[in-house]
Amino acid sequence: MSPKKVLVTGVYGLIAGAIYRKLSKLPDQYEVYALARRSQPSDRAPEDDALQIPDDRFFLADLSNFDQVLAATEEMDVVVQMAADPRPEAPWESILNSNMIGAYNVFEASQLTGVKRIIYASSVMATWGYQLDEPYKAIKECRFEEVPEEIPLITHKDPPRPTEPYSASKVWGEALARTYSDVHGMSCICLRIGWVNAEDRPYLPEVGAVWCSQRDIVQIVQKSIEAPDHLRFDILYGVSNNKYRWVDIEHSRESVGFVPQDRGEYMPTN
Repeated sequence: MSPKKVLVTGVYGLIAGAIYRKLSKLPDQYEVYALARRSQPSDRAPEDDALQIPDDRFFLADLSNFDQVLAATEEMDVVVQMAADPRPEAPWESILNSNMIGAYNVFEASQLTGVKRIIYASSVMATWGYQLDEPYKAIKECRFEEVPEEIPLITHKDPPRPTEPYSASKVWGEALARTYSDVHGMSCICLRIGWVNAEDRPYLPEVGAVWCSQRDIVQIVQKSIEAPDHLRFDILYGVSNNKYRWVDIEHSRESVGFVPQDRGEYMPTN
């Protein structure tokens, strides 16, 4: 069997770069291509671990340019759609162009060029609003003595609760995935990714419960790429098995076999 052709967008970002490194070390399984709108690491990516991407496997493209996206998706089997403005405080114009128009262009180009599966990078922030309610509010505010022993987990079946245009754009992307799965028969897997950072540890108290190690996010992406063809649509939480974790990862195990290897805890400052 020939290797799967996989396109990783936003490759110079922290998460996409980690995915590219792992997949490119498995040439018998994957023929990996990369897309980015600039040929340099993002602010969040590690500066001392530069990617070595062959020129013939790199697309310099802006996702808001449909023709460039269309050319990049030609002959691909899987697109790992990581490119986006990841800032919750990003201005609307950037969210619109990168996260909404860009996401639409990736889905539309992929269905036109025959891509079989899209792995879409959503965010745990699609359900961030649950932290307005107890006991999730207590976790966010580090009132650990008030957190029940059994935390009611938010699952993929609970309604989204975005809190700003960034997280709302991720809900839009999930809706696109549902649309392209139902209408065009594509396999679309949405990953609600937790807090991934260059330090690879949960150093901020307010995000420790939804932290995700680089190893775990790479694992769930690869598991999603290899999931059976009959998996047409799903929403999976991609977080490590953290203390005070309030989102469900059992469904991620049942769906694609994701078993977190790491565990983080809040690191309150004194």
